Amino acid sequence: MKKLFIFLLCSSPLFAQDDLLDMLNKEDAKKVTYTQATFKGSRLINGQTIETIAKQHLNFWISHRFGAVNSGFINNFFGLDEARIRLGLEYGLTDDWLIGAGRSSIEKTYDVYSKYKVIKQSNRVPVTITLYGGTSTNTMNSGYTMESGTVMHYSNDLQRQTYVGQLLIARKFDDKLSLQVMPTFLHNNKAESVNFDNNQIALGLGGRYKLTNRLSLSFEYYKNLVDKKLYLAKAGTPYPYQDSFAVGFDIETGGHVFQLHFTNSRGMIEKHFIGQTLGSWDNGDIFYGFNMARTFSLEPKKK
Repeated sequence: MKKLFIFLLCSSPLFAQDDLLDMLNKEDAKKVTYTQATFKGSRLINGQTIETIAKQHLNFWISHRFGAVNSGFINNFFGLDEARIRLGLEYGLTDDWLIGAGRSSIEKTYDVYSKYKVIKQSNRVPVTITLYGGTSTNTMNSGYTMESGTVMHYSNDLQRQTYVGQLLIARKFDDKLSLQVMPTFLHNNKAESVNFDNNQIALGLGGRYKLTNRLSLSFEYYKNLVDKKLYLAKAGTPYPYQDSFAVGFDIETGGHVFQLHFTNSRGMIEKHFIGQTLGSWDNGDIFYGFNMARTFSLEPKKK
């Protein structure tokens, strides 16, 4: 009887400790814990990610695309003699809302856009959802010839406008794997010809797999949901544009994100890489390129 009493006396603190841990675990489960760093940059390769940037921070983007790898060594050095470039800035109005603008050498195009993170993945919510919208303006002289061979004439500046809207939905499955889907709507105020629709719908899929602490593998694919049979019936020729696909590596170097990739798209905004990709992976129309982002803090220094 005495031994039983001693056992119960010694066991009481252990039982009390277990009860306390259970209470703490239940309290922690009630707290909302948000997922961090689903992607390392606000851009995946050509397109956007669900990520925004911190309030009062500024991103400076340099995006560069060389010529096609299959263009030969002697005359074009596997495309390195050619270049297309986009320079862009992004600013965080809040931690969940950014605005951005850029200028592309392709069709001398200016673009402005905004992203807002409306739902954030947490221990209670399985995905992050970000709304993205933007517009771009072609500033080429009327009567220029597109890469597809179409000659474009504009009677007013409104015809130069293109609009894009996206729903970016992503999930970080673990420390290594993140996936994202991107339903996309494009509207051109002036279609390339009467055979093209002014409106275009596409569905994107992208992802990132972390290989090391500083190196990640990424990919991006946009399926162009165009009725190609209808186009063939109207134009008498096959639909000229391809689905955009890109694969590459993200390298983190302190305050920089450096992205190296291969893609069949030379364009770096949605109008170009979703709506006007002429390159085909099957034919070796592969363009080497890179994105580089540098983040600057514009927060007032604390005294």
